[in-house]
Amino acid sequence: MSEPEPEPKPEPDPFRAPPADIAHAGAPAPAPTPSPAPAADAPARPFIITFRSWIRDYFYAEPPTFGIAIVPMAFLSMLLFTRHPTKTNFIFDEQEALLANPYVRSVADAQPKFRWIDAFYRDFWGLPAERSIGSYRPIPNLIWRALWAIGARDQTPFLHHWINVLFHGINGAIAVVIAHKITRDKTTAWLTGALFTGCAVLTEAVTGVVGIADVFGGLGAILALAAVALPLRFLPFGVFLATLFGLYSKESAMVCVPMVPFAALATADILFPDRPRRWLRAFLALLGACGAFVLYVEARRRMFPAPLPAAFSVEALRDKGGVERAYGAIMRWYAQPVLPRDPLNNPLVNASADLRVAGGLRVYVRGLWQILFPWTLSGDYSAPQEPIPPRLLFPESVIGGALLVAPVVAAPILVFLGWRSVRRQKAASPVDLGEAGDGPYRDAAVVARPIVEADVRPAIAVALLWIIVSYFPVSNIPILLPTVRAERFWYFPAIGTSFLLALTAKAFLDEWRGERRRRIASVAVVTLFIVFQGICARRHANDYKDDLAFWDATRKAVPNSAKAHLNYSVMKGARGDLDARAASSRRALELAPEWPMASIYLGDTLCRQHKAAEAIPHYKKGFELAPGEVNLIALALQCLWEEKALVPDAPLRGELDKMGDARSGSWLDYLVKDILANGETHNGVDPKHRPRGYNEGPKD
Repeated sequence: MSEPEPEPKPEPDPFRAPPADIAHAGAPAPAPTPSPAPAADAPARPFIITFRSWIRDYFYAEPPTFGIAIVPMAFLSMLLFTRHPTKTNFIFDEQEALLANPYVRSVADAQPKFRWIDAFYRDFWGLPAERSIGSYRPIPNLIWRALWAIGARDQTPFLHHWINVLFHGINGAIAVVIAHKITRDKTTAWLTGALFTGCAVLTEAVTGVVGIADVFGGLGAILALAAVALPLRFLPFGVFLATLFGLYSKESAMVCVPMVPFAALATADILFPDRPRRWLRAFLALLGACGAFVLYVEARRRMFPAPLPAAFSVEALRDKGGVERAYGAIMRWYAQPVLPRDPLNNPLVNASADLRVAGGLRVYVRGLWQILFPWTLSGDYSAPQEPIPPRLLFPESVIGGALLVAPVVAAPILVFLGWRSVRRQKAASPVDLGEAGDGPYRDAAVVARPIVEADVRPAIAVALLWIIVSYFPVSNIPILLPTVRAERFWYFPAIGTSFLLALTAKAFLDEWRGERRRRIASVAVVTLFIVFQGICARRHANDYKDDLAFWDATRKAVPNSAKAHLNYSVMKGARGDLDARAASSRRALELAPEWPMASIYLGDTLCRQHKAAEAIPHYKKGFELAPGEVNLIALALQCLWEEKALVPDAPLRGELDKMGDARSGSWLDYLVKDILANGETHNGVDPKHRPRGYNEGPKD
């Protein structure tokens, strides 16, 4: 018999490069073709062409690693969010977080009052458990204390802020790597990193010093997501360490407990197409995330035993339903400290349950809109900027409810479709040569392996659920927060929105790739969107230049915020402009007529303008509304003393005495009697009861 003729070899496809990790048995590597030497008289390549080639090579020559991605993401973060290194001061919550933080500042003392380990026994503001307002975040305190120790102290918060900027760039670089592992597409990966790093809504978290909790909490969450791509033996430990770091940075990292196992389950076929072992990976990720969460809660319960809200006590829930009692038991174990309930900062504390849900859905929709179109951004949304909605159903609450429920319904469907696609590809696709092994192939044996293209629908499901699960705890729907709305709440959800926007942009670019004009138009649209985000971020970062610029921008962005107008008035007054302070104080009082601080601060402005008679009615109203506010009462009494309005024969002296007697045992009663008896000795109010001045450290 004659030998059968060999089948002709197929022509190679010039548009499909062979995979780099596939070894073709018996096929020697072709020798590189030398490039022809340029003619001696050939002109040099134009600089613009060389630069363009270098840029393309940097972003597309190799798969993006962390080392490659960190450079552009860090520079982008610095470009968009950096505050002026010298012409800046402590703004908003930075006063309490740094200047008034006894744990942080004590490191500069000759004999520090607190040990380094005491970060785990104090709250975010350096206060003990019995005085806490509910924020337990040891890692930011450790970093602040270290920076304070090396000299970043009272002069400027720039170095503290710079940490946020750098680590936000690090988070963006990790997002690039994760997106590339999921999609195997460089354009999608770079778009994900750029959209997350340049997301304008994140300006408050990155530019404000207290946003370190969000940035480092987000770092823990992103690392936990990256850990699902680890080999099985490292997976639970990577998830455990990353989740624990995130939780000790900010409580919002609890999103890792349900979402990281789900991510391991959904993306196993994408990350490990040969041996996905999805359920085992999900179990190990759940083990690591739950282990970190339980350790965090149990350690916090022992090291930071804060008082619990009475609403979750056994007695308060004795007559409630089974679901409410179970929820109360979970909250008692979690040991969430009591959160402040101030209607000025969160008007929803006075809303019924249904209207509170409607208000939370309204804020959710507005936050999603800002992710796309951040026309106005603000560091404050206090009352009456976000009032209680008048009814349950209105467009924003309906849309918010739909956007909250739809991803939960769509996620399992997308995961199922992705899994089915992979099974069909493995059953019907041609085979290619690949090396045996799991994950990074190590064995030399050559085996047949189906060609399976990445199906990103399970990853889309993870991103959709990530947005919902990470935002829901701060939505004011399950539990009331001290703040009705804050853009820093979107740091965790933006991880998911950035990935979805990147996929959308990539699909848009691919759809319009055929014709040259359409391709240019599609690239221009995507570029303009990213540039628009960057401009909004840079503009909002400029608002953090100093305290006056911050509150001036805030009152313009949220004109119905009483606190914004009052803080702006204080900043103007600190610079000697009492007329502007009076005008803004009146506006704050118009917006919040029952706010005692607005009444007393307007009175204090008039008093400093030597109009004590006009100030007295505002002082009296403030005293009646808040007879226990020692700082406000001391502020008012001190100015009246300096204006000689409390001399023995002054009419107000007798009125104040009567007001104190009517509230026997209150701070008003005590301070009035003390200043009338000992004013000459203390030159007014006893110094230990006077309020802490602006840019002043904690009082002993």
